[in-house]
Amino acid sequence: MTVTSPERPAETQTKRVLLAAPRGYCAGVDRAVIAVEKALETYGTPVYVRKEIVHNKHVVETLRERGAIFVNETDEVPEGGRLVFSAHGVSPAVRASAVARSLDTIDATCPLVTKVHKEAVRFAKDDYDILLIGHTGHEEVEGTAGEAPEHVQIVNSPDDVDQVVVRDPDKVVWISQTTLSVDETMETVRRLRQKFPTLQDPPSDDICYATQNRQVAVKKLAPECDLVIVVGSANSSNSVRLVEVALKAGATASYRVDRKTEIKDEWLEGVTTVGVTSGASVPEILVEDVLAHLAGHGFGTVDEVRTATEDLMFSLPRELRAGLKAAGEEPKRPRREARPELPQA
Repeated sequence: MTVTSPERPAETQTKRVLLAAPRGYCAGVDRAVIAVEKALETYGTPVYVRKEIVHNKHVVETLRERGAIFVNETDEVPEGGRLVFSAHGVSPAVRASAVARSLDTIDATCPLVTKVHKEAVRFAKDDYDILLIGHTGHEEVEGTAGEAPEHVQIVNSPDDVDQVVVRDPDKVVWISQTTLSVDETMETVRRLRQKFPTLQDPPSDDICYATQNRQVAVKKLAPECDLVIVVGSANSSNSVRLVEVALKAGATASYRVDRKTEIKDEWLEGVTTVGVTSGASVPEILVEDVLAHLAGHGFGTVDEVRTATEDLMFSLPRELRAGLKAAGEEPKRPRREARPELPQA
């Protein structure tokens, strides 16, 4: 792999790939996947997982093959069973249900999601109207809203702002789902602030560092690309957003695929430069498969376009660390991520 700038004189261009960096697994995803793997190794089967541990088909299929049992709700787990909460987090009602069934839980909620949960609890305690920017039905949004259901309104997009009604316009705060488009979120905040001039910001950025990093990298390479391929599953919010970001940033076309077999030959017709990236829940092996597929179609030159180096680390879930210590095993350290600057609304 060569590492160069995407800018290159048109007359010297050959078929090439611009590979976004950072891409793929973020620290929260790595932590959650390792949590399930270590639970299986340490305790054996069955280990139950509520919902998908992360939104990626390959990851879920691989863990299922290893013995993980995926369920939708806690009542599908036998009383006293071991249950892992997914990286997207759960509401207090789900936690209470697990306690009622005497389940041995491992909380693999991403620490950045946990931060947003704590914000919701704090602002509800202070009797704010909380405007949660996010997608209705997404597991993370359900978990966050469940922390303060009487105070939270979900705002799905900038167009929803006109329908927002609050009790006191001077006591309103916004928080957000961590995996959204940065630009769309800031546009939603801008419109909310037009309607509620004293709208309060959360104490720190809610959109996760990895989500921001991947979007910034795609914005950098997209203007040079005839096509941008985003590796990620359809229910992965951050992967879907990357397609939108690529198109808005100037890519001629952009498509999301779960794996290389979904790439259509007609997408590559007349294409000189292909951008490749992956969502935050995508293992690197799937990206490598896509690069090999593209190489077979003449795209053998790969230039990496890096916009950040990731260096934030999350420790494994507390419950799992205790179990590993009891088993005499040193917990594995998940990998890292870093953040770019968040645009101002």
